[in-house]
Amino acid sequence: MNTEAHNPNNRHGDFERRDISAAAVVYFFVGLAAAAIVIHLLLAGFYDFLDKRNNAQQAPMSPLIANVPVDTRHIPKQYEDKAFPEPRLENDERNQFTKIRLNEERLLNSYGWVDEKSKTVRIPIERAMDLVAQRGLPVRPPAAASQSATVKQKGNMQ
Repeated sequence: MNTEAHNPNNRHGDFERRDISAAAVVYFFVGLAAAAIVIHLLLAGFYDFLDKRNNAQQAPMSPLIANVPVDTRHIPKQYEDKAFPEPRLENDERNQFTKIRLNEERLLNSYGWVDEKSKTVRIPIERAMDLVAQRGLPVRPPAAASQSATVKQKGNMQ
């Protein structure tokens, strides 16, 4: 029988008898915060250096271009409307798509003219489905179907 597991003097399978000090935890977090601040400052300086180097290497702007913003990575809103001709890139896809879908829904669920000269109208899709359910789909009369079949057969014989 194994008596080592029950022996109170055996500390191998037991828990740790001393705790970590609170000062060590505080020192760790202070060191972590200091390291984060130093890393932040180093990266900010590095990116500032890269921005200055990039601006120094930029080709000069054409004198024919008017109203050019200084920082071309951040274009002001009023500049987009004046400077860029149509068609423009989408800058608010979700709202533009929502407007398109709402317009489609309005067209599908309303009455209106498709072509007023030829007297073609549009009806709501629900009403159109009800009419098809009541009247059924249009079919050719059986006499017309048999006549077209005999015409085809005569054409094949000749």
